[in-house]
Amino acid sequence: MEKATFGAGCFWHVEHVFRETEGVVSTQAGYMGGSKENPTYEEVCSRTTGHAEVVEVTFDPDRIAYGELLRIFWDCHDPTQLNRQGADVGSNYRSVIFCHTTEQEEQAKTSLASEEEPGIHSGPIVTEITHAKTFWKAEEYHQQYCAKHGLSSCSF
Repeated sequence: MEKATFGAGCFWHVEHVFRETEGVVSTQAGYMGGSKENPTYEEVCSRTTGHAEVVEVTFDPDRIAYGELLRIFWDCHDPTQLNRQGADVGSNYRSVIFCHTTEQEEQAKTSLASEEEPGIHSGPIVTEITHAKTFWKAEEYHQQYCAKHGLSSCSF
């Protein structure tokens, strides 16, 4: 099994999209990229910790390639919106790919270059690509939020 970590706005939506993907073994909503250890949702939303809302995806590389996960990432949000997705505004909602390996970083950069081709998006892409840091699992009420609330989709 391998891990991939993506921030693409509200983690409820992102977690739901990846959870429904063949080859994904599990997903967890959480926080990454900031300075505070074991942050709470309220602290992350205060935008004082530097964390983004993220989804940690555990996947079987024999069933789905990392490149396919990148395709899903680009398709599930608007990577041209700086520090926001839809009505959710703040650096905690930023578009970011946290890479766990050098290979993931190379693939992420290649996919970013492809996404920057003219006509694909309405403006410049603001997605960060950076090394994975400590993943802090979000509170239990955030895990599988859409499924727990009977939502067939959860979009920005």
